[in-house]
Amino acid sequence: QVQLVESGGGLVQAGGSLTLSCAASGRTFSAYAMGWFRQAPGKEREFVAAISWGGANKYYADSVKGRATISRDNAKNTVYLQMNSMKPEDTAVYYCAKSVGKDTSARMSQYDYWGPGTQVAVSS
Repeated sequence: QVQLVESGGGLVQAGGSLTLSCAASGRTFSAYAMGWFRQAPGKEREFVAAISWGGANKYYADSVKGRATISRDNAKNTVYLQMNSMKPEDTAVYYCAKSVGKDTSARMSQYDYWGPGTQVAVSS
């Protein structure tokens, strides 16, 4: 059983930065890839970024490429998402998720545990 809890969401002005954290319980955290997804009001949940089990491979959605950095600290069972140059269209609930495998994936079906989400709002 894995529990994920996101934190760090809030209100930020356009052009600003935010770092989200996701703390995981369980001793198997370091064995699996992790991902971040987001869901805006009235829209489907979408992939944002993923990181492989050891952190060597990272994969980003085109919408955040160049503005987002995903990282992980396996000693702390935590994965991070830093977002820079934020835009109003980044407003969403952000979710972290644990993959069933070791490498990155953008497919939601590859993730078996999800956090409750943290709200991010970007004002123009």
